[in-house]
Amino acid sequence: MNRKHSKTKAAGAGKPPLLWLVPLAVVLLLIFIYPLLDVIRLSFTNTKIGSLEYNYTIASYKSILTDRNFYYMLRTTVIFVFFSVIFQTLLGLAIAVSVDKGEKLGLRGTVCVRTISLISMVIPGVVIGIIWKMMFDESNSGLLNYMIQKLGFGPVPFLTSPNVALVSATVANVWRGTAQSMILLYCGIKTVSADILEAAMVDGASAWKRLIHITLPSMRNVLAVNIILNLIGTFNTFDMVMSLTGGGPGRSTEVLALSVYNQIFGQLNMGKGSAVAVILIVLNMIMAFIYFRIQQRGEVQ
Repeated sequence: MNRKHSKTKAAGAGKPPLLWLVPLAVVLLLIFIYPLLDVIRLSFTNTKIGSLEYNYTIASYKSILTDRNFYYMLRTTVIFVFFSVIFQTLLGLAIAVSVDKGEKLGLRGTVCVRTISLISMVIPGVVIGIIWKMMFDESNSGLLNYMIQKLGFGPVPFLTSPNVALVSATVANVWRGTAQSMILLYCGIKTVSADILEAAMVDGASAWKRLIHITLPSMRNVLAVNIILNLIGTFNTFDMVMSLTGGGPGRSTEVLALSVYNQIFGQLNMGKGSAVAVILIVLNMIMAFIYFRIQQRGEVQ
């Protein structure tokens, strides 16, 4: 039996290392590289779903770059992403600091707090959108409007007013993405030297000064990675916005990822939808490049 095992091991050791990567390369080629290249190809056509005839052209890009609605949608996306990432980071940091402080004080329930904070990560985006849509309902069945009316105000047009609807979608997305920030920042806090914090405490530095001047500078790479990952995730948000507002009222909450869906499956315009998708891919590649640069800088340090 040992001889068979040694023969099998010897046979496996004789294979070129690159041979073991062939299955992975095939999978990547079929489910990632080929679809990506095909989307880029389709973006330079005027093809429509249901039609076999198309021509190669840059008309889709011209149409997008000269369309005022595209820049309005881009502005909406930037506002949605900016405020989502800011508040996801701040709330995630607040929870991470609170949990860390609770652990140091030996308080019970810190594990429970972490678990509750992670709930939003395991709920699908479509379900999150439906839950928040029920909460934002303007009838008496809507939880938030019901509470507001009990206080003598409202109802608030959470999903029917363009400006308020964008705020509502941002709030839902902040709730969804705070858990990721909490996890990363909690891990970053744990890497801060306890000796430095104790020395600062002995010198009379307050908790706020220790956070601002020691903790945050020590975990700046983690903060940067967290922000980049949140940017990428929020730029690609589709499912939650689709089930929450559908891009409405009007196009007030239509973000780039949702526009791709609307162009292809709503207007059956495969060429223009693919062009918007390519723009989104370029933005993601820029953010991914920044992410890897930050990672490399962190490894060097």
